[in-house]
Formats: sequence, C-alpha cells, structure tokens
Amino acid sequence: MTGYLLRRIAQAVVVVVLVATIAFFLIHLAPGDPFAAAVENPNVSEGVRAHWRDAYGLDRPLPEQFVRYIASVTKGDLGWSFSLQRPVLDVLADALPHTLLLMSIALTASFALGIFLAITQVMKRGSATDRIISGVSLLFFSTPEFWLALMVIVLLAYRFPVFPIGGMVDPVTHSSLGPVFRIVDVARHTVLPALTLTLLFSAVVARYQRASLLDVLPSEYITTARAKGVPERVIVRRHALRNALLPVITLFGLAFPALLTGAVYVEKVFSWPGMGLVIVNSIDTRDYPLLMAAVIIGSILVTAGSLVADLLYRAFDPRLRHEG
Repeated sequence: MTGYLLRRIAQAVVVVVLVATIAFFLIHLAPGDPFAAAVENPNVSEGVRAHWRDAYGLDRPLPEQFVRYIASVTKGDLGWSFSLQRPVLDVLADALPHTLLLMSIALTASFALGIFLAITQVMKRGSATDRIISGVSLLFFSTPEFWLALMVIVLLAYRFPVFPIGGMVDPVTHSSLGPVFRIVDVARHTVLPALTLTLLFSAVVARYQRASLLDVLPSEYITTARAKGVPERVIVRRHALRNALLPVITLFGLAFPALLTGAVYVEKVFSWPGMGLVIVNSIDTRDYPLLMAAVIIGSILVTAGSLVADLLYRAFDPRLRHEG
C-alpha cells in the first residue's frame, strides 16, 4: 500500500508540473499582457510602460520567465497579483477556504440527494415516479450553470425574497453581529449558490447511480436474496448499493475539480468571494501569477480527486485490497 501511494504521488507531481508548464506558455503566448489597457491610455508614457514590464520581468525572454517562475514556486512564492496588488498566496488564502466551504456543502448534499433519488427510482422502476425523477434529472443535467444560478436568484431572491441575492456576508451588519448570528448570516448567503451546485451535480449522481444499480440487480446473489424472501428495499439498500457504488466512486473523485470549475460561473453570478471569482477576474485582467496559481490548484485537485477515488475503490472492492 505504501509503495502504491508513493507511485501515485510521484505521478501526481509529474501531472501538476506538466499542466503548469503548458498553462504558463499558453497564457503568456496569448495576445496582450497585464498592461494592455495602459497601452491604449495616452496619459501613460512608453517609459512608464517599459518600467512596469521590467519591474515584473515581462520584458525577458519567455523561457527565462518560465525558469524564474518555477524557481519562485519551488520556494513557496507564487508571485504578486497585478490586479489586486497583493501577494498571490494572500489572495488564495482568502478565496480558497470560501470555495472549499461551498464545495464541501454542495458535494455532500449532491451525493446524498443523488443516491437517494437513484434508490427511489430503482425501487419504483417503470412507475410515474421513476419517469418524473428521470425527466427532472435530465433537465438539470442539461441546464447551463449560469442560467440555473440566475433562475434561482429570480425565484428565491426576487420573486420570493427569502435569501440574500449574493455575497458571502451582509457587508453592512455582519461585523456588528454576535458569533452565532455571524454563522447564521454566512449560512443564509450560502444557501443559493450551494443549492444551485447541488441541483446540478445531484442530477449527474442520480443518473449514474440508477444505471449502476440496474446493472447489479440481475446478479445471482440478488436473485438468491429475493428467493429467501428478503424485502426489496433491503436488497437495494444493503446488498445492491454497496457494489453499485463502485462506478459512482469515480464520479466522486472527479467531483472536486468539476465543482471547482462549475463554481466559476456560480460564484460569479452570486458574487461569492471564492476561487471561481478569482479565476474570472484574473482572466479579465490578464493577471498571470494569479491565473497560474489557480491552474496549479485545479491540477492538484484533479490528482487528489483521482487518488481519493482509487483509495475508495480499494476500500469497497475486495479484489483490489491486497494489490500492491
């Protein structure tokens, strides 16, 4: 097991390095630079522009810029954010916990709801309930993230003003609230973006889990359990579900980066101060260091999700437990 973990960690490091290398050259080879807007400003002299590029090393050859960037990253320095005028590490330290909070809530709710819906469909397969849930799941599965986010705002923030429209806290009253009411304030602002992500991803989980359960149910041990008079709900929940979870575990591993990228649109619509908003703003302002840091974090999440999925496979599949 230790050897397996070491091999996977080594593979993850290689993947992150390759992704960072490709992203660095693609970002820097794109037309323009972080000071493109200043180029069009007649009040900014050419000398000032040249000074800016020299100060940030953007006038150096691209291979030299890459070597300098890798050297700084290995020292734990992700650079300086051009747009926010702050160290990139400070920006990420503020934004990443907010996204992880949103992701953890949405991920837990998505799998709980998706598995529950799949079990309900399988136990009532062929009925109107099965068809309705399948239709609704397909609807949310096909819905663009930003459109669903806007519809949630229209319904639950405008038409029925139950929850705040955006942000993570109330900018006026939050600082004056007590500890309990601050938690309540954050929870109220979390509901709409978490609900949007849950509706989107639970539809995917439900469809995968339903198909997996239907593949397992014709197995011989299920037929034996039915012959012994075991109730159908016990067969589905205790016997079939464990083996049917294996394909969904892969989906769980992919959920980390999927929710991070999906949260880009959702966080932008809801003005949620997380990684999604950071990524969008860094693209708009051509903030190279901030965008590169976001790419590196995304690649780390992909490799971490893949490793988690493999470990869960080994925990649930007895055939893989003793493999080295």
